[in-house]
Amino acid sequence: MSELQEQEERLQFDRFDHDDAWELGSRLVGMARERDLSVTVDIRLGDHQLFHCALPGTTADNDDWIERKIRVVRRFGHSSYLVGQSYRDRGTTFEQQPHLDPARYAAHGGCFPIILRGTGPVGTVTVSGLPQLDDHRLVVEALGLHLEAKRAG
Repeated sequence: MSELQEQEERLQFDRFDHDDAWELGSRLVGMARERDLSVTVDIRLGDHQLFHCALPGTTADNDDWIERKIRVVRRFGHSSYLVGQSYRDRGTTFEQQPHLDPARYAAHGGCFPIILRGTGPVGTVTVSGLPQLDDHRLVVEALGLHLEAKRAG
């Protein structure tokens, strides 16, 4: 859990706009293509979808997973993987919670909040198509590379 919390502290933006969504989304798609991964990538600022790309091998089910993961991040303000892990650490599962419909919420890795420093979560970046930890790691890696490039440039 501490590593997941550290990621959210470290991977924060000073600002985030349409250009950032295009650059980050393009980076994620490029990484997936280089690794021959079948994923769908989605980036939103609030309710506004700024980037969406479904690579070969994905289906409409990936879009459903994205929506369900986004609802978790919006409700809890943390990555979908962190939320799911917090339940596993308590010896239960997110899906066992009676007040959270698994048809609407999925605390599976792959959705990460876009966090503005000093403001908090303002959007989401989501990947669907891999095992949940791999989805999460791909998003975290891309965010780290994107933010590093912004600081260097």
